[in-house]
Amino acid sequence: MADNAGSTSSTERTSLADSSIFDSKVTETSKENLFVGSTSYVEEEMPQIETRVILVQEAGKQEELIKALKEIKVPFVKMASVEEFESLDSPEFENVFIVMNFQDAVFNELYKNDCRVIGPPVVLNCAQKGEPLPFSCRPLYCTSMMNLTLCFTGFRKKEELVRLVTLVHHMGGVIRKDCNSKVTHLVANCTQGEKFRIAVSLGTPIMKPEWIYKAWERRNEQDFCASVDDFRNDFKVPPFQDCILSFLGFSDEEKTNMEEMTEMQGGNYLPVGDERCTHLVVEENIVKELPFEPSKKLYVVKQEWFWGSIQMDARAGETMYLYEKANTPELKKSVSLLSLNTPNSNRKRRRLKETLAQLSRETDMSPFPPQTPKSCTKSSKNSTPVPSKQSARWQVAKELYQTESNYVNILATIIQLFQVPLEEEGQRGGPILAPEEIKTIFGSIPDIFDVHTKIKDDLEDLIVNWDESKSIGDIFLKYSKDLVKTYPPFVNFFEMSKETIIKCEKQKPRFHAFLKINQAKPECGRQSLVELLIRPVQRLPSVALLLNDLKKHTAEENPDKSTLEKAIGSLKEVMTHINEDKRKTEAQKQIFDVVYEVDGCPANLLSSHRSLVQRVETISLGEHPCDRGEQVTLFLFNDCLEIARKRHKVIGTFRSPHGHTRPPASLKHIHLMPLSQIKKVLDIRETEDCHNAFALLVRPPTEQANVLLSFQMTSEELPKENWLKMLCRHVANTICKADAENLMYTADPESFEVNTKDMDSTLSRASRAIKKTSKKVTRAFSFSKTPKRALRRALMASQSSVEGRSPSSNEKHVMSRLSSTSSLAGIPSPSLVSLPSFFERRSHTLSRSTTHLI
Repeated sequence: MADNAGSTSSTERTSLADSSIFDSKVTETSKENLFVGSTSYVEEEMPQIETRVILVQEAGKQEELIKALKEIKVPFVKMASVEEFESLDSPEFENVFIVMNFQDAVFNELYKNDCRVIGPPVVLNCAQKGEPLPFSCRPLYCTSMMNLTLCFTGFRKKEELVRLVTLVHHMGGVIRKDCNSKVTHLVANCTQGEKFRIAVSLGTPIMKPEWIYKAWERRNEQDFCASVDDFRNDFKVPPFQDCILSFLGFSDEEKTNMEEMTEMQGGNYLPVGDERCTHLVVEENIVKELPFEPSKKLYVVKQEWFWGSIQMDARAGETMYLYEKANTPELKKSVSLLSLNTPNSNRKRRRLKETLAQLSRETDMSPFPPQTPKSCTKSSKNSTPVPSKQSARWQVAKELYQTESNYVNILATIIQLFQVPLEEEGQRGGPILAPEEIKTIFGSIPDIFDVHTKIKDDLEDLIVNWDESKSIGDIFLKYSKDLVKTYPPFVNFFEMSKETIIKCEKQKPRFHAFLKINQAKPECGRQSLVELLIRPVQRLPSVALLLNDLKKHTAEENPDKSTLEKAIGSLKEVMTHINEDKRKTEAQKQIFDVVYEVDGCPANLLSSHRSLVQRVETISLGEHPCDRGEQVTLFLFNDCLEIARKRHKVIGTFRSPHGHTRPPASLKHIHLMPLSQIKKVLDIRETEDCHNAFALLVRPPTEQANVLLSFQMTSEELPKENWLKMLCRHVANTICKADAENLMYTADPESFEVNTKDMDSTLSRASRAIKKTSKKVTRAFSFSKTPKRALRRALMASQSSVEGRSPSSNEKHVMSRLSSTSSLAGIPSPSLVSLPSFFERRSHTLSRSTTHLI
């Protein structure tokens, strides 16, 4: 490509570059004004000049191009060679030449004659949008950089700069000499200089030269735009390009993390003291003195420069973050006061006492300086008056106020340092987090802040105007409804908020840098965002304990005694709401997990009153609800039982509209059964051929006979006895019966010919495959609804097949099982079910038995 470009003379290219850099807008504006200003004159004195397209050489062979010209209704002719140029020149037409290659001799000849030249993508784009051909005083191959204004810095080779400028013009871009707010992109060959610093301060994207070359390679792609993030982000100048960093004062874990981030952001790192280093990043809270004298070329910066550069996605200016030795005159003064050595021991003790009192007052102060948002700012009293005689009740009230004030300051810190900056529009480098992620992390924090700001103000007024008869309980009763509204949404979803922070911090380096910058600020007390956000979870129990302590120190005759009891009760009610809502939230999440896991799961499973009780893995031992040996999962809810089998073939992952992927459904829905349909729960005795088996006697509402479902439990963590008792209890609750134990019966496996022997053998699997082929009989036993016409045909076929011969052993087995299940539902009592008591040996045909089942 570079060799082809060399066909243009250096004089022409130099003049093009100069005009592009210095006078690009002037030239375009003068030509446009001339064209527009002369329109009225042309209309009056001369006939209207029509635009005509001339397809040069290979362009005339492009069918797609010819079709596009017809769509925009522009006349065109074909030109096979440059020699035809003079014959096509006519005052009646404004000729526009379409050239396939902007580097060949034909293009250079047309450009030399100041002809209007465009590329095929321009025509195709106009046809697609239904727009007329654009007017441009320069050759325009495509519109990939239309409406972009670029500035260049750091280029020493004039030929390279001319080449880049030419390509930008061919793609519709505009060049500016100075970097200002009108520049949309700075193309930089280095990370130094005034233009680079201005671009960083304005938040202008800083690009590598490769961005232009790669955009030119895609010049023939329809609808391609060089400024889209997916394409542009691959060519941004990384924050630490041309930088070699070293780190001082950090732990091994922090240092490793920062070194990895350095390489990710385009830089390199070396040990401290290496002369090749350009920057020394210092942990200013640890390092009090540098181990060596830094050279003048070495930038010694605080860690905020490092994280700030990553957050901005550009190298920050070093002058704002230069490391300086920490001076702590206050601390030195305090230490000197503590070490006074005077002859007068009384004076020494008095000064020591005063110093300790001062340090104690400083310790009592919140590590979170008040930084309330402007919307909630309220003037507070400068000091809290101390009564001459401090009662125990006053001391507890003072502690309550101080902790409330600290808590409000923490909430203000969360909002001001974290939430507000993340929600700001026009962030450098684009938004750090998506709006839904911000909502998930912070939830109802602003609402909690508003409520506790009011509580703090009321407590402050009460403490300032203290009187033993003043009621503190009334303050919390006043805002109890607000607490109920604001706390449950946040506390219940705190784990989700925490998981979102951890996930975003791992996946988004800018967010990780943002957290590091703010964590180092004194307002945060060196605590992470997760540690700050857990405070609302801990606050209400802490307030309840303080109110209990306050009640202990309140006299019986004080009216606030009973009010405090009500306030404590209201806080307990809020915490009960939180626990109950949290339980409901977790229960709803579990139901959604079931819906996602079970393919074809009915939508009516989702209900606000429903909760998942237990999940049990089993194997089917009969022909219901699916073939013997199938793996079946039972989901016990408080009012129903979802039965699902393992899928034989799992399809690909599911992708939601938001781009999140879920694993494929591993189960297939069979039946959603109300617990009221379960008439008996059978505990099958343990024998040599039967282990961990149980059965359910079910009567669907539309059927006249019972269906027996038998299973073998494979879940080891839940004993069978506990599972059956749990199931009976919820069945009894559903049908409003108190005697849950009467729903369970113990039975011998021989009574129902239930066994678990050879469940996973080759013979058993072969038997299951054979059974699938005999659909005429098995469909009659199916748990799903069978059309009456198909059922009648199956019964007639089975009747004709058994006429004139005695029933086989298999048929006797089926009839005996059906008889037993039909009789079992009427058993009045207790613990043992035996085969002779409930089976009536009848020589009925198979059709009669099937009728009983259906």
